[in-house]
Amino acid sequence: MKLTTDSLAAHLARELLPVYLVSGDEPLQVAEAADAVRARARAADFSERETHAIERVADWDAVSAATSNLSLFAARRIIDIRLASAKPGVAGGAALLKLAQLRDKDFLVLISAPRLDRDAQNASWVKAIETAGAWIQIWPVDDQHLVAWLQGRCRRLRLRADDEALEILAERTEGNLLAAHQELEKLRLLFPETPLTAANVLASVADSARYEVAQLGEAALAGETARALHVLAGLRAEGVEPTLVLWAINKAVHDLWKAQAAPAGGTPPRTWQRPAQAAALAQGLRRARSVPFGRVTLRAERADRMIKGRLAGDAWDELALLTAEFCTRPLLPLPRSSSNRYR
Repeated sequence: MKLTTDSLAAHLARELLPVYLVSGDEPLQVAEAADAVRARARAADFSERETHAIERVADWDAVSAATSNLSLFAARRIIDIRLASAKPGVAGGAALLKLAQLRDKDFLVLISAPRLDRDAQNASWVKAIETAGAWIQIWPVDDQHLVAWLQGRCRRLRLRADDEALEILAERTEGNLLAAHQELEKLRLLFPETPLTAANVLASVADSARYEVAQLGEAALAGETARALHVLAGLRAEGVEPTLVLWAINKAVHDLWKAQAAPAGGTPPRTWQRPAQAAALAQGLRRARSVPFGRVTLRAERADRMIKGRLAGDAWDELALLTAEFCTRPLLPLPRSSSNRYR
């Protein structure tokens, strides 16, 4: 079966299955979901835990032997496997399939993994886990739901906060749930009896915003110029390689071009998996007719040449111009030589 973070608690109150898979790219939510499964297992007398952090092919030998090693006191045991990659390879897939098909009441298997792409989701070991146990698939909390997530977290911490305080906290810790949780914990200690206000948050919260190239691509694809340029500035400040940034923008341009050129009723590109990405693509399609793909391509070429040192200029400035051009909010006209090529 498939579960979400919202349905996990109710499920664990009813039953405990022999195998669980927790996957996603949000470390806080993955860790909390795994903790909930472990706590329920301990309540069911699983008193031992054997942890395997998989980073090499050879690590699977110990996993395969885990269920063969009997405990000295015949205690019930949790086999806790933490995957560094969502694609464990042939040996890993075989070992995980064996564990998923294990029918021994003295073992509970818990697997934590990064987000699974389409190919990984169709792997036999994942299908076996869905059949015998549960897969908790975790998605990042998008901007529209971040304040609501913070409100729920405040209720869990018995912390009172007004809407303006939460909006500022969401902006300061943008995309980083772990940082947001840590800041709330700190604020609870600083203001144990006082409702949080905007002034409290501004005075105590560090700027922990995490900017990812994926967020840049989503904002640019949706035509959100101000947000896209804000994320771009964050990437520059964090020292992200401009080559990676250019790749993200080019990918967004390519996906929009491919989607708008598809027959009516066609499906979005397979690369768009997350809800936030799908929503950005839908917004992009509504404005696709106004996107100057020719000028965007020329801007991308200029940025690429600047990154490689083949054209004078600041690559980051050109990336900002490219982003604005793709959002149909051009900041500067193309240089004459490029404009001639466009004609």
